[in-house]
Amino acid sequence: MMSSLFDLRGKVAIITGSSRGLGLASARGMAEHGARVVISGRKAEPCELAAAEICAAGGEAIAVPCNIGRKEELQALVNATVAKWGRVDIVMANAAIHPWIGSVLDLKEDTFNKFMQVNVQSSIWLGQMTVPGMIERGYGRFIVVASIVGLLGDPVTGTYGLTKAADMQFVRNMASEFASKGITANCIAPGTFKTEMARSQWEDEEMTKWYFSRNPSKRFGEVEEIAGLAVMLASPSGGYINGQTIAVDGGHTISFH
Repeated sequence: MMSSLFDLRGKVAIITGSSRGLGLASARGMAEHGARVVISGRKAEPCELAAAEICAAGGEAIAVPCNIGRKEELQALVNATVAKWGRVDIVMANAAIHPWIGSVLDLKEDTFNKFMQVNVQSSIWLGQMTVPGMIERGYGRFIVVASIVGLLGDPVTGTYGLTKAADMQFVRNMASEFASKGITANCIAPGTFKTEMARSQWEDEEMTKWYFSRNPSKRFGEVEEIAGLAVMLASPSGGYINGQTIAVDGGHTISFH
């Protein structure tokens, strides 16, 4: 018998960037606990394949491709979800970009604006599009996937980290405003996971050596290790966790090494 603490039956979840990696693992986990999930990413075919996989496993899923940096496409994503299932109870803003690394002295204005629009503005848009309905029903879960680089200083990935620190402040603001209305807003801050986005890190021998020397767990994360936390934050069991950033990093951020 499914525990009511993690029961997502009757709930509808939009997960951006969910055709693969951390997003897909989280979508699978929510579907396994009864949620109807919307798979979204920039390319239609991977989204359709991911949705078909979840349906074949006994879950309910649809695919709605979307570029989160375009407001009209985000609105179409929300509209398609409401047209299909009548509501949005859970948003997991997982998609992001990391198109540039380098010194802040070399940061171009258009690059900064692109980072901010895709990684920060899109979450604000999604909140504006979905939270009013959550308030009406007295239940909502807004989860943003940030990164531990938003908690740490870094000389080359600082712009990406800046956007992730902004995400952390955004959920604090959301929690402060909407907690009394049954809404929670939290960040998941992953360390390095074995995803396509982080391939350049976990395939680099020197980077791997450094990461393992710094990380008490001596390994990279596996995508399934995000799913449990995503389900918890989306479910009734996460109802008193609000405005928090939870690092899922094997102990990386608490290590003095």
